[in-house]
Amino acid sequence: MFPIRTILHPTDFSEQSDHAFQVACALARDHGGSLVILHVYPPPIAYGEIVARRQADGYYDELWQKLRAYETQAKPTAAVLRLEEGDTVKEILEVASEVECDLIVLGTHGRTGLGRVLMGSVAEQVVRKAPCPVLAVKGPPKITEAAVQPIAGQSGHARFLLS
Repeated sequence: MFPIRTILHPTDFSEQSDHAFQVACALARDHGGSLVILHVYPPPIAYGEIVARRQADGYYDELWQKLRAYETQAKPTAAVLRLEEGDTVKEILEVASEVECDLIVLGTHGRTGLGRVLMGSVAEQVVRKAPCPVLAVKGPPKITEAAVQPIAGQSGHARFLLS
């Protein structure tokens, strides 16, 4: 097993990223490592002197607030927060190299086919180009009532078997 001292967790604040964050926290805790939590936001698009997409007032404060919520959840693991502007894949790879991370743990939406071709896959590009191992976490399993069955001979609310 290779040592895991620094884990980079890029987040887009989605449910998949939240699940990957829980995995990253568990790995950091189990290996005595630290977390770097990164969010990359797109730059405004400028045409000459006209800015086509300007962020609303308070936008950056809101992003920092969301990142700080991750920092609170990561305790007692040491966490460093990063907010970067630019191309998502490029920034993830640059931060990974800069902090010399040992592992990148990121969520993936699991798009396939045309959705991936049109949108591109950040996770796929990071896996291909990263300077270290990457753990792509698809997300928590969907649990439905039909999938939850009581264990034979057990009573009570906490004794169930997932099928």
